[in-house]
Amino acid sequence: MEIRKTTSKIHYLEPALFAAAGISTQGFTTRHEGVSRPPYNSLNLGTNTNDSPHNVKGNRSLLARSFGATLDRLVTVSQVHGTDLLVIDSPNPDFAHFQKLECDGIVTNQPGVMIGICVADCFPLLLLDPKKGVAAALHAGWKGTAHGIAGKGVGAMAEIFGSRPADILAAVGPGIGSCCYEVDEPVREAFGKSGLSWEMITNAAGDKKWSLDLEEANRQLLLRSGVRESNIETSGMCVSCTPDLFFSYRRDKGDTGRQMGFIMLR
Repeated sequence: MEIRKTTSKIHYLEPALFAAAGISTQGFTTRHEGVSRPPYNSLNLGTNTNDSPHNVKGNRSLLARSFGATLDRLVTVSQVHGTDLLVIDSPNPDFAHFQKLECDGIVTNQPGVMIGICVADCFPLLLLDPKKGVAAALHAGWKGTAHGIAGKGVGAMAEIFGSRPADILAAVGPGIGSCCYEVDEPVREAFGKSGLSWEMITNAAGDKKWSLDLEEANRQLLLRSGVRESNIETSGMCVSCTPDLFFSYRRDKGDTGRQMGFIMLR
């Protein structure tokens, strides 16, 4: 992934596979070029922070306009670290109502609807089926990953819209890397039901402590769901290690902004 700039100077990472497909606009935002003040400086896109709602609305409006959308068609949800998905399959739903729904992913086949997931350590996942014209944005923290939200997103695209997993492109955006993410026994137990090899996604870090690689965990889950390895793109970036580019909940002790993974079908 490369960092790009919009004409309004929004900095974002774009998955090369998605750009080459040419049917959508997408990316993972950085913290730059918004209006929020410290510690939310400057492009804070999260509503569940102590930042001024006016600033967050301004930042979201700037993001939408930068990619040819409008604020009312930038759809996010109330994320709760689960695996429920919102499906948007009609052109003019009640967009305002969606913001209150408790779920952790959005799937749509509707052009002109920008769907987004807000994160500040968790991983944003984007999915795209260029053949069927279907896109998804998923929120994958350790709970969502352990419960297989990546596979659920792929499954929803297949079951509802007829996508073939082998046709789906996937991008795992920046999140907290294993270098900065230590977990304990309850997390290991939760992953015991995921079917993933704990040894493949962790390194021992002391007595009943492990460094967890959520990026690799989600990559493995995508592969298990039928997504081709050549169709998966990762950023390899740790948000905690990169304060000049990204917010990090753990690094900033909870008082921080949110970046967004977003996608919009053309």
